[in-house]
Amino acid sequence: MQKNIRTYVVGHRNPDTDSICSALAYADLRRQQGLDGVKAARAGNINQQTQFVLDKLAVEVPELLSDVHPRVKDVVTGEPITIHQDEPMSRAIELYHQYHIRMLPVVDDNNRAQGLLLLKRATEFFLVPTDPVKMRRIKASLHSIRRCLNAVEVNLVDPDSVDDLNLYVGARRESSFDCWVREMDPSRAVLITGDRPGIQLRAVEAGVRLLIVTGGGLIDDELLSLAKSKQVSILVSEYDTANTVWLTRMATPVGTLAQADFITVRADDLLDDLRIKLMHGKESGAIVCAADKRVKGVATKSHLIKSSPVKLILVDHNELAQAVPGADKVEILEVIDHHRLGNFHTDQPIRFINQPLGSTCSLVATLYQQAGLTPESTIAGLLLAGLLSDTLILKSPTTTEVDRQLVPWLEGLSGLSHAEFGAQLFAAGSLMASGAPARKLIFSDFKEYTAGDHVLGLGQVEVVNFHTFYSRQEELTAELFALRAEKGYELAAILITDIVMETSFLLTAGPSELPYVIGYPQEADNLYRLKGVMSRKKQLVPHLLKVFKGL
Repeated sequence: MQKNIRTYVVGHRNPDTDSICSALAYADLRRQQGLDGVKAARAGNINQQTQFVLDKLAVEVPELLSDVHPRVKDVVTGEPITIHQDEPMSRAIELYHQYHIRMLPVVDDNNRAQGLLLLKRATEFFLVPTDPVKMRRIKASLHSIRRCLNAVEVNLVDPDSVDDLNLYVGARRESSFDCWVREMDPSRAVLITGDRPGIQLRAVEAGVRLLIVTGGGLIDDELLSLAKSKQVSILVSEYDTANTVWLTRMATPVGTLAQADFITVRADDLLDDLRIKLMHGKESGAIVCAADKRVKGVATKSHLIKSSPVKLILVDHNELAQAVPGADKVEILEVIDHHRLGNFHTDQPIRFINQPLGSTCSLVATLYQQAGLTPESTIAGLLLAGLLSDTLILKSPTTTEVDRQLVPWLEGLSGLSHAEFGAQLFAAGSLMASGAPARKLIFSDFKEYTAGDHVLGLGQVEVVNFHTFYSRQEELTAELFALRAEKGYELAAILITDIVMETSFLLTAGPSELPYVIGYPQEADNLYRLKGVMSRKKQLVPHLLKVFKGL
């Protein structure tokens, strides 16, 4: 089973109070119901009203998810298996079989990648028959050969030098050996022989680079003395001649066989980028490296089919266009929402709860009741805040009887008065009066909608009167036109809602024919009065979608 699974409960990219509070409350509910590793998150910066609520209830701001695109580090886990460039090939074979792997990063003393050793390439080098002359060649140091054989060191000369050597077996009669040895280059010869004193003597007299005596044979003092004078190295192997030959060939340092033009990726690289490199290249794997080339793991094609440990529960939205970037690349477990249905689809059946209530917090509160669980006071305060914010203190036409019935229950659990608390959170959240930049004000509660081939960008801000709006009308208009050009919207607009007078203004940047088709009384250039309109979702959006689908 995959470890470190993280399930985030997260709202839309421009989170409002209902989005944040419902995420926190629903994460608490799912934890109580036994879902492990679940936590609330946010897909964007919170607004002033939400910050006021969190400060008042002493709740930490949820973790920011800038995106959830699967990354290399999500699927390449565990400690990497590496091999030092000076280790013999025999050690690599052990690691291949011990860990059931097919490739090994070759590293230096500081664990920095120097190459990639592929099992296929290594076995081909040692097992596939080729030119007999090439098959006797090895490139190794005497120390590497000794370690590979676990041999007894009798006399070693310049043992750390990595040399190109030729491997021979002294299995001939002494009479023919003399002729044979003259055909060798003794300075590059490694001669392996058993209990054959005559062959051993002739090899030392010829000055071979290394004499290996197999079967644990003894070296007499005279032979040793001659070897020292001739600068001939001698090892004694406990293995028989056949196995000694095999292991000596395996003494080749892996650094000499490693592939130098290997692919590297970073742990934070997108998994999609790794997929492109592996599926459209010749290599079957890549080394995962830190910035200093230290090895962090090996990524293979099998990693591409692993699922991300990140799972999502979406609240207060059900359209991928509004979701945290990368949501379409990870598993979505549940959707808890109160908006219209969008273009949402999944590969597997999921829990999808969508109710026409005034807020997502109202829906979450009913889920507590259905589960027979009582939210503690802080959670109840969060649920009340989201409910009051989205229903404009129960004045929005989206308010339902369920919303109204939930208020006294949440008041009792939280110890808060809905009228007083609602007035406080709207006063604290008045961005229009705060002097916030026009773009920040527009994006404080902003959503995109699709109407046929057109995309509409609609923001909303609540005020207690229109005085401040009039002073900022020109600035906001200019920003809307800039936003429309930048994003390619057919309409960019902001709904300014007076929650006391229960009416709104719609400030727009749209096509030239808009005044003739929008169907609202025009108050001034780019400005329309929407008497009695309080809800973007229930009153404004359905009307605009109908208008723009007809264009």
